[in-house]
Amino acid sequence: MLVKLFSRLYQFGLKLFALFFPFPKPELYQGNEGLQDWAKTIKDKGETKLLVVTDETLVNLGIINPVIAALENEQIRYSTFSQVQPNPTIANVEQGLVQYHNNQCQAILAIGGGSVMDCAKLIGARAVKPKKSVKQLKGLFKILKKLPPLYAIPTTAGTGSETTIVAVVSDPDAQKKYAVTDLVLAPKAAILLPELTLGLPSHITSTTGMDALTHAIESYIGKNSTPFTRKRSLEACKLIFENLRLAYNHGENSQARLAMLLGSFYAGEAFTRASVGYVHAIAHQLGAIYNTPHGLANAVLLPKILRWYGQSCQKKLAEIADHCGLDQHATTVPEKAQVVIDTIEAMNRDMAIPNQLPEVKNQDIDKIVDAALKEAQLDYPVPRFMEKADCRSVVEQLLA
Repeated sequence: MLVKLFSRLYQFGLKLFALFFPFPKPELYQGNEGLQDWAKTIKDKGETKLLVVTDETLVNLGIINPVIAALENEQIRYSTFSQVQPNPTIANVEQGLVQYHNNQCQAILAIGGGSVMDCAKLIGARAVKPKKSVKQLKGLFKILKKLPPLYAIPTTAGTGSETTIVAVVSDPDAQKKYAVTDLVLAPKAAILLPELTLGLPSHITSTTGMDALTHAIESYIGKNSTPFTRKRSLEACKLIFENLRLAYNHGENSQARLAMLLGSFYAGEAFTRASVGYVHAIAHQLGAIYNTPHGLANAVLLPKILRWYGQSCQKKLAEIADHCGLDQHATTVPEKAQVVIDTIEAMNRDMAIPNQLPEVKNQDIDKIVDAALKEAQLDYPVPRFMEKADCRSVVEQLLA
């Protein structure tokens, strides 16, 4: 009981901080015209040597080419670091840092999904904290020093990392993931280019989109939501519910793609201030142990966790149902809340997202449960607390 009370007091302190301390808001650019405006702006600032952080797939597919062309058009020099893994490692960060210094870079541009942006943020953090290891930066506010100018161009609509103050990195040796949280990690600007997402494989579209939806819902139902985050969460939910399946089935639809990018951005603004919950706490462990893609883990876990929360989140879920117009026939709060869960499960089915994760092993459940509960205990203002037996019952539902 005392632990729970302390957790709530700590979380309330974080809420007060989010309410009264000005969180950084990335400047938002959209489309090709926005890209050109951004490139001209940074040239005018004298930022003419960039470290471009991306991954080999995006390089090989030529997805980053329009951005490179915009840089070259403004005679901005760049060095491309493309060794970022799907779950970025401490080694990736250190390799990128060496390249940053060797090329005397002045700023960092991340082009990619959440993994790329997380890696780019931590390269910037290490650049200004050379005496601190990545492991020493984990937790809250361990950087507290202005990063080199950091810009983000998301190629997936999911993580919202282009607007968040969080970076997650994997330690393969310890089979752990570390979250680094600091206001200085927020990019200075985000450039949303739907054309970069048109060729995304459908399974990436679906799982990253469900990642964004998880951010929006968890930040909305948690106890640290504010008027600003609730507005952003609802905007994100509506955009995602209306456009994710459209983007999945018609990947060439640029309007649906832009709507998803905006939904992801708004969800990022919400959860970076209001935090997340048990869906993320468990998903992080699956990524660390099995390398399960984060969006996939969130998608599978989200309806299970919402069902477990029960009455503690029904009113908030009903508000989401009303705002998004999910079912005009539901009239009571429990019915509307159930519509949200049913809609999520239907979306998963329609997009071939499984209900279980075959990689999860029974012998690992205690490890997953202990790590998830430890992660969530202080930092996640969940609607209600889980005990070990509760968490185990949810994780067991993942077993194939």
